Order: sequence, then structure tokens, then C-alpha cells
Amino acid sequence: MNVYDTANRLAKEIKESEEYRKYKKLKDEIMSNPTSKKKIEEFEGLRYEVQLMQYTGEKRDEEKTKKLEEMYTMLIQDKQIKDFFDLEVKFNVMIADVNKIIAEAIRDVL
Repeated sequence: MNVYDTANRLAKEIKESEEYRKYKKLKDEIMSNPTSKKKIEEFEGLRYEVQLMQYTGEKRDEEKTKKLEEMYTMLIQDKQIKDFFDLEVKFNVMIADVNKIIAEAIRDVL
């Protein structure tokens, strides 16, 4: 068994998965709409800032956190964007599960 062949098969199966196909299709649709794309990019930029502050141990910025929550609440009023976020979560859960399986398999050497 060649590990690289197995990894390539896994990559192919991920790209053929329902989670990937649905997420990619909707992401492509949203990103082709300049208005939706801008809203998503602004939200993701702020989300990244807030997460980075948490990871680096910086004091929580209540104003940015509140703005992030408000942006999310506004964005999910759009059904297409809400569906996009839901599919993004499903896809990320699948990838996290795969990573967990691999990590557990090699845990004894880490």
C-alpha cells in the first residue's frame, strides 16, 4: 500500500463528496455576485480578526465581537448566504473528522 496513492484517493473522494460539491457550487454562485461576495469577505475578515485576538490571548474586543454578531444576523437573512454558511460548516466538520482520524492513527509517535 502506497500512502501517497491512498492520500490521492482520499482527495478525490472528498472532491466527489456531497458536502464538497454542494459547498463549492454555492460558494461559486455567491462569489460571482459582487454584492454578496463583498459582504462575505467583510464578515470573514472581521471573523478572522476576532479569532486571531482569541488565539493570541489578546483582550476580547467587545465592539468587534458585537459587530461580528450583527453582521452574521444580517447576512443570514439572505437564504442563499445562510445556506452557504450551513454548507461551510458541514464541509468543515467532514474535514475535521478526517483530520481527527489521521491524527489518532499516528498519535503514538507524536
